[in-house]
Amino acid sequence: MKANADIHIHNLGKKYKRYSNRWSRLAEWMSLGHLGGHTEHWALKDIAFDVKAGESVGIIGQNGAGKSTLLKILTGTTRPTEGSLRVEGRIAAILELGMGFHADFTGRQNAVLSCQMAGLTTDEVQACLPEIVSFSELGDYFDQPLRVYSTGMQMRLAFSCATIVRPDILIVDEALAVGDVYFQHKCIQRIRTITEQGATLLFVSHDPSAVKSLCKRALLLDQGQMLHDGIPETVLDYYNSMIARKSRDQEIRQVEDGLGRKTTRSGSGEANIKSVEMTDAIGKPARAYCVGDVARLKIRIGFTAFVENPTIGFGIRDRLGNDIFGTNTFHLKVPMQSYRAGDTLEIQYYVTLNLGCGNYSISVSVHSRDIHIADNYDWWDRCLVFEVVPGNVFHFVGTAALPVEVELHRNSDNDRI
Repeated sequence: MKANADIHIHNLGKKYKRYSNRWSRLAEWMSLGHLGGHTEHWALKDIAFDVKAGESVGIIGQNGAGKSTLLKILTGTTRPTEGSLRVEGRIAAILELGMGFHADFTGRQNAVLSCQMAGLTTDEVQACLPEIVSFSELGDYFDQPLRVYSTGMQMRLAFSCATIVRPDILIVDEALAVGDVYFQHKCIQRIRTITEQGATLLFVSHDPSAVKSLCKRALLLDQGQMLHDGIPETVLDYYNSMIARKSRDQEIRQVEDGLGRKTTRSGSGEANIKSVEMTDAIGKPARAYCVGDVARLKIRIGFTAFVENPTIGFGIRDRLGNDIFGTNTFHLKVPMQSYRAGDTLEIQYYVTLNLGCGNYSISVSVHSRDIHIADNYDWWDRCLVFEVVPGNVFHFVGTAALPVEVELHRNSDNDRI
């Protein structure tokens, strides 16, 4: 009877213990856990999704996102710390190269053992060996010890064994990244044939073209959590923007840490801007955002004298110094109070960055009434720099991402009655 080949995962989590050295591990073991010598690291947290029989799903994410850990749990080589999963159907998995192989055995001997572990009888194994030899194209190396194999040759053997009989579920983890291009093409074609025959596919790859070609759905993992689940084009666009955002965020922070900023401060001093911080919507410091992201601007003010109803504002300029946007508590009709020397005030602005891609700077000011000309207590020019990178939005040019709707009305002679 044919298995359903369904996969059901509910709130899955995997926690590892990290020890600073081997002695801390020993001390914890000898104290029966009373001396805690480890820190906890969640490789996966709250993962939940279902895969129906016949679906082809790509799993993408940066190194350390938890992709391999997830696949090891699915194949039973690692047990989850929490949550539950149910996998229905026979699994063929290509995870770490050489997993399940013996370095001193020949390719033929390893192929026999691999097929036997997959549940094939002795007669079925002997019937499959010629096809494994033919597909792997290892030639005389098939009867040589595995220790003389290159990584590409190991991949040829592992893939040929795993796919010699169509599985219900095929799991491939970056194995196609090694080896020659010719054999990669053979593997892609075999994977496509297997999925066309109704097998379920879980495919991990950093190659967006391969994911788009082989998969109808994609999951994005980041730091052990699932961020996105959708069609490959949409998920890959989000992934690419996330990588660009992280890269630019790191570069901008390196400049800040290296004191590479040149800022201008002016004001009478009755109030001073103690700190300005820019974070994402949940409060995590950030210097790079996707188009349309929400940024939180946190401003902390200290007072050295009595100030009545101060106005706190901010402005955004592009890289050429052009004013893009600015506002303050006066224009927003925020009720303010009077402050005495020694008082502090913290204000947070939430800004939706409907801006075009590029570099921007932020200036912050404390003054009276609507503008800073009369009573300028403190003006901090270019206190922060941030960048907007492409996100999962429509393509446009310019510095403003304006919402646009399109309507088409056809009118021709052929429409006349």
